[in-house]
Amino acid sequence: MTTPPPQGNPFAQGQQQQPYGQPQGQAPFPQQAGQPGFPPPGAPVPPQQQQQPQGRKISFKTIKNIVIVLIVAGVAIGGWIASRDDASAAAVGDCMHRGSTDDNDPDLEVVDCGDTKAQYKVLAKIEGNFSGITAQSKCEAEAKDFEYVYTETNGSKSFLLCLKDK
Repeated sequence: MTTPPPQGNPFAQGQQQQPYGQPQGQAPFPQQAGQPGFPPPGAPVPPQQQQQPQGRKISFKTIKNIVIVLIVAGVAIGGWIASRDDASAAAVGDCMHRGSTDDNDPDLEVVDCGDTKAQYKVLAKIEGNFSGITAQSKCEAEAKDFEYVYTETNGSKSFLLCLKDK
């Protein structure tokens, strides 16, 4: 049995076969400086880097302004919700609860007439700005059996409530 003569193993690592007509130790096509190209044979290929999507970065100032707007909106909405059941929202036939013992600021709020907190019933609501004596005479004209007068002066939203015990 005879063995074949040694010929270059194309699968052997670290060995390069030169194309015909090329001198030993020279690459087939020399790479130009600054030109993109392929790495020389046998060189490791760098892994491709994934590009992060370019988005707009939000600055601290923008975040701060958004937070301030949300806080102001929250306070405004909270104030509106809290005022929905105060004396200015009362109508004839509504029941009221007195939240304070201070006669100058009784903190009247509208409550359900079936609620145990209901203390007064609104007999009349009159728009306008009234003093003590004028308020008494207005309630006498509008609601004969009233017992209490409540006035609130708030510019164009001033009013008078004529109340009686529930």
